Formats: sequence, structure tokens, C-alpha cells
Amino acid sequence: MTTPEKPKGPASYFPSIEKKYGQPIAHWIDLLHSCSGMKHMEMVAWLKTEHGMGHGHGNAIVAYCLAAQK
Repeated sequence: MTTPEKPKGPASYFPSIEKKYGQPIAHWIDLLHSCSGMKHMEMVAWLKTEHGMGHGHGNAIVAYCLAAQK
């Protein structure tokens, strides 16, 4: 029997983000698509001020989203 591999990097925060903010990660990624032209930290600040997200959680989602766009 093998143990499922745990997510690494920004994705490791996703279960706690979904639990704390009550929305799936897809919701937050969709919101970030409306922030085109913003830099990484501007997007993090937007999540913090507009949605009350903590810095680490916002940073994880933004990092994941930007990496997926490359």
C-alpha cells in the first residue's frame, strides 16, 4: 500500500485556504484572472484588502496562479 503524495509548494496551503475562506481554490484563481496587469505583491495586497485573506494564503494562491500561466 502506498501513501498518496502530499502537495508541495503553494498547493500545500490549498486545503487550509478552502477551509478557512469557504471557497474552492478555483474561485480564487478565477478572481485573480481579473487582476491582469498587476504584479505579484499587488495581487496579494488585493486579496488581503478586498477579501480579508492572510498574507501567506494570498501569496500561495498568487504564486500558484502565476506559475500556471507560464
